[in-house]
Amino acid sequence: MSAAVAAVIRNEKGEVLFTIRKHEPAAGMLDLPGGFVDMGETAENAIMREILEELNLTLTGIDFLATFTNTYIYREVEYQTLDLVFECEAESFLELRTADDVSGFVFRNPAEVEPGEIGLESVREIVRAIADH
Repeated sequence: MSAAVAAVIRNEKGEVLFTIRKHEPAAGMLDLPGGFVDMGETAENAIMREILEELNLTLTGIDFLATFTNTYIYREVEYQTLDLVFECEAESFLELRTADDVSGFVFRNPAEVEPGEIGLESVREIVRAIADH
């Protein structure tokens, strides 16, 4: 099993920052920013690194939210992951830009996001959970 991290980052309106996946699996679909934890890296360091790499954002607050399991198929290999989800605060959105494996971003109310817009099952579960709160 591999460890992955995902960030729930809200703007001043309470909308969640979703990324748009650049590559398969689920290219073009909504996702939460994050990625795999590198060997020897903590989940907290991984989420800070991933958010900086993908969105050029510096996080000022990181609070553990929950874990979710996922099946991630990459190059026809199935990986079982444990997704560690963090509620995060960004220092500012002024320098927000996409890079790495992200092709775009959008702020949305999670209660208004349809499950079919989200590419990965664990992210669908995360969005359902945060939409209920």
